[in-house]
Amino acid sequence: MKVIKKSDSRYFEQSCTKPYDRHVYRLHTVDGRQFDIEDYIQLQATWFQNPKQFLSHVEVLDIE
Repeated sequence: MKVIKKSDSRYFEQSCTKPYDRHVYRLHTVDGRQFDIEDYIQLQATWFQNPKQFLSHVEVLDIE
């Protein structure tokens, strides 16, 4: 089994144990743009379909 390092753009770390359908995901780009995505599967697809030099991080927002 190949281990993916934290520096690899494919690395994902769970930051919240709540069900994923209770969040909105804010995708940040390196040029400062932000995109809110409501569906976790769509977020994953967007992350993995974009070159890593354009993406910065994902912010998980709780729905209140």
